[in-house]
Amino acid sequence: MNTPPAPPGAERIDGSSVQIGALVPLTRPGWIEAGRHLLAGLKLAVREVNDAGGIGGRPLELVVRDTAADPQRAAAAVDELARLGAAALAGEYHSVVARAAAARADALGLPFLCSSAVLDALTEQPTEWVARLAPAQSHGWQIYADFLLSAGHSRIAVAAEPSVYWAAGARILRDHLAPRGGTVIELDMRALAPTAVCDELVDNRATALLLLVGNPEPAVSIVKSVRRDRRLAEIMIGAPAGQPEFAEWATSLGDDSAGIPFLRYLPERLSPLGARVKTALRERLAEAPSFVAFEGYDTVTVLADVLRSHGADRARTAESWPRVAVEGTRGQIQFSRTPGISVWQWAWPPIQVVDRDPAEPDRFRILHAG
Repeated sequence: MNTPPAPPGAERIDGSSVQIGALVPLTRPGWIEAGRHLLAGLKLAVREVNDAGGIGGRPLELVVRDTAADPQRAAAAVDELARLGAAALAGEYHSVVARAAAARADALGLPFLCSSAVLDALTEQPTEWVARLAPAQSHGWQIYADFLLSAGHSRIAVAAEPSVYWAAGARILRDHLAPRGGTVIELDMRALAPTAVCDELVDNRATALLLLVGNPEPAVSIVKSVRRDRRLAEIMIGAPAGQPEFAEWATSLGDDSAGIPFLRYLPERLSPLGARVKTALRERLAEAPSFVAFEGYDTVTVLADVLRSHGADRARTAESWPRVAVEGTRGQIQFSRTPGISVWQWAWPPIQVVDRDPAEPDRFRILHAG
């Protein structure tokens, strides 16, 4: 790995590298834009760590593996990275993939700091080896459900594909909305074409449709069908999983990309560190960074702090999770045991419900904060 020269006053980098394995979706059916932003954040933080002298004088090296939204591929990558001597694992965006990676990391005794996957049960049993920056799905999606209620929606349809992640999301919404007078109507996208969704929305008198489906398809086709149906002019489309966050969404849908609320994990105002990192990420990505890029940066920042303090010993890294106290781009990062969560959890990153402004789709509006 080529590293830039250390600035004056920084410790000289010398010797073999300290490796962090990075799990990132870079090809379909993975969400490629999410992977690109996640990797940009990881790489920027590695560069800055090395500019400041690395890990005890040793360069930090990112060993990247494309998971392509494939759990088996991710598990195999964890095996490989463990054999290569990685000190820790970082990354992954897709929850089902992160769950497979976490299970292997736990079995192998390889510390894994999950950047972006939110599924509550990342591991079947509580583990000391895995920690997570992203908020648990139950926490974020309950905030989204509160937003729906505050916006006056009580009959909510969910267009859902089969997966553990989407099923968990639908269950969280149903369990939170039902006691508060809300009804969740599930539309099975294995049986419905995007155009048929419109008839179901009319028949069920839904006032909101949530996209619990893959991106770009069938999400883009569903949005186009609903937007073109005059019967549904007043319906709100939502995407709690964050499909509208990325530029590809706006490119695919144009004006139809706007006014679709989604979850993102950013504060209303970034700290000076966050603002500096945002500028650097924008230069690296040639576009505005998503919250996923900040998650990547924060992941390496935490791991570098742990590795500097405790060395590259895997067991000592895992033992250090409860003692982490690191200033990240979105606040002070600390890990704790959280009821119902099987891993060490940052409880919680800032959470917003935002959408693209219909008057200016490249601008985001904050609609609700949790």
